[in-house]
Amino acid sequence: MKTFKNLLKVEFKRIFSNGVLMAIFFGAPIGYGILFGYVYQQAKVVDLPIVIVDQDQSPTTDMIIDAFVDNEGLLVKDVRLTPGNLLDEMPIEQYAAVITLPIGFESDVLQKRHPEIRVDLNMANILNANTASNNINMVLMTLNAGMEIEGLKKQGMHPDQAKASYETFKINFNKLYNSAGNYVNFMLPGILAAIMQQIIFLAMALAFSRDFEDGYFASLVEKKKSALYLILLKATPFLIMLPFIWLVVAAYFPYFRITADIFNFPMLVLTVLLTLASMMIGMLFSVAIPSQLKATELLMVISTPAFILSGFTWPTEAIPGWITGVAQFIPVTQFLSGFRRIAFYGGDLASIASEIKLLSLITLVAFVAMVLLLQFKVNKAAKQQRVVVEG
Repeated sequence: MKTFKNLLKVEFKRIFSNGVLMAIFFGAPIGYGILFGYVYQQAKVVDLPIVIVDQDQSPTTDMIIDAFVDNEGLLVKDVRLTPGNLLDEMPIEQYAAVITLPIGFESDVLQKRHPEIRVDLNMANILNANTASNNINMVLMTLNAGMEIEGLKKQGMHPDQAKASYETFKINFNKLYNSAGNYVNFMLPGILAAIMQQIIFLAMALAFSRDFEDGYFASLVEKKKSALYLILLKATPFLIMLPFIWLVVAAYFPYFRITADIFNFPMLVLTVLLTLASMMIGMLFSVAIPSQLKATELLMVISTPAFILSGFTWPTEAIPGWITGVAQFIPVTQFLSGFRRIAFYGGDLASIASEIKLLSLITLVAFVAMVLLLQFKVNKAAKQQRVVVEG
């Protein structure tokens, strides 16, 4: 035990002497968490700039323009009589849409000739385009219904009858699990989980690869020739520090008012398994690749697309099967699947049984492979030391 404590002190010194590792390990969760939290703090997209080309200039088109001005999702940047050079302006001004109200619009409405309002959407940013389209559609459908009802009333129909005549049926949307459409609730948890997996990967990638490069591994082998002992030695500092990093990450939820239930036992189990699985994979690469640079580069190749492949933002049904099959063995994929079930759907351990099994399997397979490979390298190093001594 005394030897272990002395070696552990050396491990902490080696970890804290690595400025890059410290910047990644402590700086990334804190810095990125704050950065992305404030990016999505507005919670939903508002004030998307649009241009209205009012070629009719009538009371009816004035009413339509006022309705667009009152919509919080849209910002009427300009109202003009002719389109001008809108195609040239759009890339510079980043207009989300251009709405054209044609000449004779009001007279066509009054005479039931069903005039057409043209909406040109800027599809360069699909999120903005979809949000703008939904808001534009909502405004125009509301006005369309109102005009139709007013027309029936002018024909002498009772207001209630006119309304009932137009509304064949009613639609009532009941939004569940993120009723406000809050982007902080939607995006930040997934981003934070991906960041945590990445920093664990990168931190553990240096666990043994650095020792191989600077020759410290030979000193460790002189002290202990057990792979299990060395793995415990390397993992202990991070097992001590990571809970504090996770507490910082958890603090972002109340700070940014994320309405997700994360302070419960199933979430603790899921978080522990993500941590262990990521640590085992990172350490396995560290043992297999005796180069800090190459180990971190290969882990980055795995970690960088992990968030996209996880199905957290893009449905897995739309991703080719062989890609989703590979993604299932990236720890954050299982974590995010279970996270949503627990945090938003109120699930328990039974509801994330498949995620628990797969995370446990990933951890076990990576651990066994690491033990076997590390023991081989320990035996090889010990043999070389004996040859040197005997020689």
